[in-house]
Amino acid sequence: MPLTPEEPQIQESAPGSRNSAAATRTPQASRPAAPIPGPRAPSRPTPPRADRKGPTPARPGSVRSGSQRASAAPARTSAAIELVTATDTTAVDVADETVDKLLDEGTAPGDVLVITTGEQHPWAQHELSFGEDAYWRQLADAEDVFCVHTSATSRVTRRGVVVLAVNGGTDAQAAEALPAALAKAGRSLIVVGDPQRLRQLL
Repeated sequence: MPLTPEEPQIQESAPGSRNSAAATRTPQASRPAAPIPGPRAPSRPTPPRADRKGPTPARPGSVRSGSQRASAAPARTSAAIELVTATDTTAVDVADETVDKLLDEGTAPGDVLVITTGEQHPWAQHELSFGEDAYWRQLADAEDVFCVHTSATSRVTRRGVVVLAVNGGTDAQAAEALPAALAKAGRSLIVVGDPQRLRQLL
């Protein structure tokens, strides 16, 4: 289907290769009954690297290869759009790898937002188990990577980098997620998903 001038144009490049393994982590301790402001490191999933600050989304273990990234022309906003190839089942894991790379390159954790279209990110599921007030307070603190479902993006403020993991959901949800994510991206939107499906939805 031809793209209209208002729709972002995503162009694929030659495949690259990237192998990684992610380990599932389980929260180590129960949170105190009353919420405590600020970081709660003992009750959060442990970060994959010792130098990472704040909460890090927990990932199911899997091995992937051949993920491919392509750059695209800027959309109507100043945010550039990138595409990282993944399936619905690997989109969250690949998104986590992308976040790791961003932090390694110097992006502040509080400048990164992860949006999912299917199931909630495991980190969000874990934090929501302690109550919505504590979960949304972390967004307001803006100190850490924050994960949210696309249905709740209206409550989210803009962040420098948005990573959109197309990990399922209906076609309508996936089609609406891209402009919603773009509206929250300051300088970069990274879309993780199946390029063929995304082209059909657009």
